[in-house]
Amino acid sequence: MKILLSVLMLSICVGSFAQNEKKWENIPQGTISAGVSFQKFDALNSRLATFSKYEELRDHTGTLQLGWLKERNRIVSDFAFMGGSSLSGDSHKKSSVLRYLGLGANIGYDLLESERYLLYPLVGIGYQWYQAKLYTDNSSVPFDAILESPESQNNIRSTSFKNEFFTYNVGVGFAVKSQKKSCGGSIGLKASYTGSFKDRAWKGNEGQELGNSPEDGLSQFNVGIVFGMPSMKH
Repeated sequence: MKILLSVLMLSICVGSFAQNEKKWENIPQGTISAGVSFQKFDALNSRLATFSKYEELRDHTGTLQLGWLKERNRIVSDFAFMGGSSLSGDSHKKSSVLRYLGLGANIGYDLLESERYLLYPLVGIGYQWYQAKLYTDNSSVPFDAILESPESQNNIRSTSFKNEFFTYNVGVGFAVKSQKKSCGGSIGLKASYTGSFKDRAWKGNEGQELGNSPEDGLSQFNVGIVFGMPSMKH
């Protein structure tokens, strides 16, 4: 809720702009980005489809990123920590949850050389960690049976798989800087494609290798709105 209120206040602040002679700061500007990523793990979903008690994973996730953006001599750099989560099915019965965390660093070039605007293609590298958590429908399991039987307790537990990818990133970003001295932030958009250098087999929740495990690669499209925090130099 605090993050949401901060984003709302910033978006109101950058809603009006007035011209002045101040250029983009050379010091890093903190950023918050909210958006969506699109990624389908075909191999894992194909395997899940053969087991009716499991729900397949959704192919898109809501995302949140925290990082910084810097421009100096038309060279743009950014760095971000990111996270995403999605739910498919009924959260109280049969469902699947896909979560990921990651980090990435990009470098780009400002095409506009403007006092107010940035438009920059970018490339970079990063790393992402994924967890797929599967929940079965336990609504028919008697409550007392769970209390009495360790076997029943084990039967209602979720099943988890993990994967991780070393990634490359290409995309484009656009930002508009507020010229309001009381605000000093920015607002923009960033779209990118993130891919993995190789396919990786899914592992057990504790990182164990599994026989005949499905292998997936990362082929992810991302789009988000980026809010730049006011810099300290005002």
